[in-house]
Amino acid sequence: MNHQVIVAGCGGMSNAWLDYAAKRDDVHIAALVDIYEENAVKMAEKRGLKVPIYSDLSAALQSVNANLVFDVTIPSSHKSVVTTALEAGCHVFGEKPMAESLEDAREIVEVSKRTGKRYAVMQNRRYLKQIRALRDHLQSGAIGKIGSIHADFFLGPRFGGFRDVMDSPLIIDMAIHTFDQARFITGANPVSVYCHEYNAEGSWYQGNASAICIFEMSDGSVFSYRGSWSAIGLPTSWEADWRVVGSEGTARWDGIHMPYSEQRKEHAGDGFFHEVVRTEAKASWNGREGHNGCLDEMFTALEEDRPAETDALDHIHSAAMVFYALESARTGKKIFL
Repeated sequence: MNHQVIVAGCGGMSNAWLDYAAKRDDVHIAALVDIYEENAVKMAEKRGLKVPIYSDLSAALQSVNANLVFDVTIPSSHKSVVTTALEAGCHVFGEKPMAESLEDAREIVEVSKRTGKRYAVMQNRRYLKQIRALRDHLQSGAIGKIGSIHADFFLGPRFGGFRDVMDSPLIIDMAIHTFDQARFITGANPVSVYCHEYNAEGSWYQGNASAICIFEMSDGSVFSYRGSWSAIGLPTSWEADWRVVGSEGTARWDGIHMPYSEQRKEHAGDGFFHEVVRTEAKASWNGREGHNGCLDEMFTALEEDRPAETDALDHIHSAAMVFYALESARTGKKIFL
């Protein structure tokens, strides 16, 4: 299958997508689109691409015979870009978040269903050998039935640009990854959430850059999230720091090294504390990691005519975690999904 691709959005992030496309024989960049046409011109010159340049996606879709759109625009443009491309008969692979509201995200899903065109969302943090090992370790029953999942995320990046002026930069732009990871490692979906969002002292963000969330999950477990994007010093990894507590033990992953668990030792007796044994999670993921791994899955899914692992049909559950968390923070109430 050959793919004629329109790249919408020619900022810095588009480089990762164009790097990937350049290494595939079945992908041809058909056009570049950016509302600031000079950005697209500069990207074409940088990469030696002799392709049409547009400032409007609709014009590009009408002029170029494309079957796939890469959406690398800012979050406020995602709904417009994705629905325009789907309605024009193109599949879409795009950066998160799906949209700026749950209503818009659901509308995108309905357009995807109606048109029969796929929309897959970049969740590169699923595609790491460590988190795949953690998921497999948990699903093997190593720590018994999962009772709670805890993730800590504390970093202090100074991005500049649109994130600095977002109302909820942490929840909207970053926590989606951690929320999606929680769904990925447990196989469960959220059923309720309570969230307290705030902007800590010393924050350089205009909106709330810190939050604490408690989710009840469909398997009866509880997922807690503590995060800040304005935390100076003692950083966690970008993948968060995880503890998963089960009926027979506890698993840990620091987001960097391989996960491990300590579980009840067989025939350990009745001491004050349970005797435990340590088990290292095994790496079994043979695919590529990060953006490349996620894009490999997206293209393979198209070839096999199935939804990708991060297709909007599934990803809507991760998006719902974001938007219902925001609603809980706004109302001060527990929200049922």
